[in-house]
Amino acid sequence: MRAFPALLPTVLVLVAALATSGCATLVDTPPAPVETALRQSGVPASSLAVVAYPLDAPGTGLRLNADRPMAPASTMKTITAVVALDRLGPNSRGQTQLLAAGEVRDGRLDGPLVLKGGGDADLDWPALWAMLREVRERHGVRELAGGIVVDRGLFNPARLDIGAPRFDEQAEFPYNVIPDALHLNGSLLQYDFWSDDRSLTVRPYPQFGGLAIDTSAVLLNDKPCKDWDDDWKPSRFEALPEGGGRLVLAGEFPRGCQVSQSLNVLDRQWETAQALQQLWGSLGGTLSGEIREGATPEGARVLAQHRDRPLAELLRPVMKASDNALARMLFLRLGASAVQPGEDTREAAARVVREWFAAQKIDTAGLALENGSGLSRSERASAAQMAAMLQASARGAHGPELLATLPVAGVDGTLSRRFKGTAAEGRARMKTGTLRDVVALAGFVPDSTGKTWIVVAIVNDDQAAKARPAIDALVDWVARR
Repeated sequence: MRAFPALLPTVLVLVAALATSGCATLVDTPPAPVETALRQSGVPASSLAVVAYPLDAPGTGLRLNADRPMAPASTMKTITAVVALDRLGPNSRGQTQLLAAGEVRDGRLDGPLVLKGGGDADLDWPALWAMLREVRERHGVRELAGGIVVDRGLFNPARLDIGAPRFDEQAEFPYNVIPDALHLNGSLLQYDFWSDDRSLTVRPYPQFGGLAIDTSAVLLNDKPCKDWDDDWKPSRFEALPEGGGRLVLAGEFPRGCQVSQSLNVLDRQWETAQALQQLWGSLGGTLSGEIREGATPEGARVLAQHRDRPLAELLRPVMKASDNALARMLFLRLGASAVQPGEDTREAAARVVREWFAAQKIDTAGLALENGSGLSRSERASAAQMAAMLQASARGAHGPELLATLPVAGVDGTLSRRFKGTAAEGRARMKTGTLRDVVALAGFVPDSTGKTWIVVAIVNDDQAAKARPAIDALVDWVARR
C-alpha cells in the first residue's frame, strides 16, 4: 500500500502526543510530513525503515520496519568508523617501511630492499621519495644489488583487486578502488585529457617512460565536456617485455574538451615498480635484480618509515566525503588486528564487528558485512542496529571523535547542499548513503530544545531516490520538535 489517507487523523493525533509529552511514547506510523512526502514519491512505506528517539530515551520515539535488514549504502561506514575507533583507537596509524634484508658495504646493499605495506592511507609519491632519500643519504646506500621486494602481505589475500567482479561500469574511477596493504598514491594515477576536432591526447602524471598510451579506439563526440565520462569504456593494460607497458583506452570523448582525472587503470605492481625505478634513479642510486612481490625476509631491519594520519583524522574524509577506498582500508586494518592464520582479512573484520556488537548487547541477526564501505550489493544492517550502534558510540569514550567526522547539515561534506533553510541546518550531523536503489541517513539531530536525537532512515526501493524528500522531512520534523 503506497499511501495512508485513512490513517492521517490517527497520525496527527500521535504526532501531537509526541510533541506534548516529551516523546514519552513509541509510535510506529510515519509523521504526517513524512507520510505526505512518501505519498508524493510513490514509494511505499514498506520500503522505509526508521528509528528516531532522544539519546536519553531509547524506548520512545518512532520505529518503522526497524528490525528489517536493509542495504545501508554508505551509512555502513558509521559501523566501520565506530568499531575501528573502539578497537584500534583514535590514534591508530598505518605505516609503510623500507627494510634492508642484507648488509650495506661501501654503499652496496647485498640483499633486497623491502618495501613493506602496512595499510598506510597517506603513502603518496612524495612520501615514497622521502623514504628512498633517507635510505640513500642517511644510510649511505647507493646500489641495490638484490633488487626490491614489495610486501603486500598484511592482508589476506594480498591482492583483493585481482579477479574481483566489477561493482558497476566505472571500475576505474576512484570510488571503486579496492585497496591493498601498499596503497601507493591511492592506487591511482593522474591523467590529463585534451582533444581537438580530430584526436585525443592523454598525458599521465607522473610520467613513466615505459608506458605507451593507445587512444586509436577512442571516438570523438559532440557532447558537453562535463559529460565526458558518459561513454567512457573500460581500458586494457598490457605489461610488455623489458618492463614496458601499454594502456589501450576505449569509448568516446567530447571534441574540444580538457579534463584531469585520477584513474585506476594500470596494474599496481607494474606501477609500483616504475615509481621505484624512477625515484631511486633520480636520487643517484642504481638497481640490480628485479622488483618483485614477496614476503619480508626474516631479520630484515627498518631503514625508513612513513606513517599516515591518526585514525580519528582519517575518518573525516571517510565520513564527510564518503571515501570508499579509505573505508575499505580501515575495515581491512580492523581485520588485520585480529586475523587468525589463514583467515580472510575481510572475514576477520566482519567477526570483529559482530563481536563488538555482541559486547554492546546489540542483536546481530541479519547483519552482513563485505567491505565496510557500503559499496556493496550484499551488506545489510537494520535501522535498529544502526541506532543502537550510534547510541553506544555516543555514550562511549570516542563519541566526540565520531561526531566531529560526520557531515553537518547544509554546511559541509555530502550534506553541504541539503537542509538549507531548515531547522536542521548547521545542527544535524549525519552520514549519507546512496546507491542505485538505496537512500539513507544516520546520525544525530538536536531538536528545538537542544535535546539530541538519534535518527536512522533507510529506503530500499527501485525508486529510492524519489523518497529522499521523505527522509529529509523526517530530519526536519525532529529538528523542529
